[in-house]
Amino acid sequence: MINNMKSKRKMDVLTAIQQRYTSKAYDPTRSIPTAQFERLIQLLRLTPSSINIQPWQFMVADHAHAKQRIAKALVDKYAYNAPKVLASSHSIVFCSKTDIDEQHLDRILQQEIQDGRFRDLKAQQGQQQSRQGYVDFYRQEKGDISRWTENQTFIALGQLLLAASFEGIDATPIGGFNEQILSQELNLTAQGLKPSVIVALGYHHDDDFNATLPKSRLDEQLIMTRIE
Repeated sequence: MINNMKSKRKMDVLTAIQQRYTSKAYDPTRSIPTAQFERLIQLLRLTPSSINIQPWQFMVADHAHAKQRIAKALVDKYAYNAPKVLASSHSIVFCSKTDIDEQHLDRILQQEIQDGRFRDLKAQQGQQQSRQGYVDFYRQEKGDISRWTENQTFIALGQLLLAASFEGIDATPIGGFNEQILSQELNLTAQGLKPSVIVALGYHHDDDFNATLPKSRLDEQLIMTRIE
């Protein structure tokens, strides 16, 4: 029975991935039901990250004015992305921390204590030291802590895209935007954040040409290597 359940779950995941695509046009008359959208929010909150560092902030635009603020960064060579955000039901700006400060580390630790993650003080101190060690490594030895935090944020992106497909919601990850304009509009720099990606969510318009195109991926033999 357990094996059958696992097999069904794997098939469901594969089907969701096969069916999802990047929407190129949204129906502005359709909105994601509140309860359904809140499930997506909870999924983002539960996203895994290296050493549970959670170096992100998700900025949600669920009304016209908020989406217009995001669209200010979708100009010039990025102007083709503006209609997707403006016609979407919801859009989310995924932001990454540019550094990890003591306040953030303490906030995580206190949450873990509250949630009962540690069997004793020694375990708590071990986790605290290990997490600080990784932060120091990426900040000092690797010298690219911002890149590390952004890598974690993109885990959340992948998780959201899959979950949206499960929920029957269309999604569009948007990497083409004016970072300076968006940072200024949302006051990100002062918060120690940088915008990593925008995701438009909703239901595709009948004019969405990408909805009917076949999925195209490289052959497995070209991208998979079985290590011997």
